Amino acid sequence: MFRKTAILCSIVCALMLSACGSSTSSNTSGSANNSAAATNLTAEEELVITATNYSFDQKEYHLKKGVPVKITFKNESGNHGILVPEMKLRLDAKNSSQVIVPGEAGTFEVTCAIMCGSGHSAMSATIIVE
Repeated sequence: MFRKTAILCSIVCALMLSACGSSTSSNTSGSANNSAAATNLTAEEELVITATNYSFDQKEYHLKKGVPVKITFKNESGNHGILVPEMKLRLDAKNSSQVIVPGEAGTFEVTCAIMCGSGHSAMSATIIVE
């Protein structure tokens, strides 16, 4: 009786693991498309934000209100990401680009989205939408 129960539990566990593995692999390929594929936006401009240890390549980035822009994140050293909550923008090594349409003019703070060390709190820039 114990042997049959052990075999049945092993089969159930194997089925559960195979089901989890197949859904993970299909989600991984879909995550590279980001929200641009979901909304079918075509970017008219491109902005590349590059991060190194405790700084971004520029202090200010300029965008135009209402113009679709593809924002691409590049990480040259360390482990970083970018976060702009007002624009619903979060990029990192896994999701490195996204197409957005800035809906309102203003100044928005860009911060590092990943705790990267002692200089993390000083790692910021601004996006100015005109």
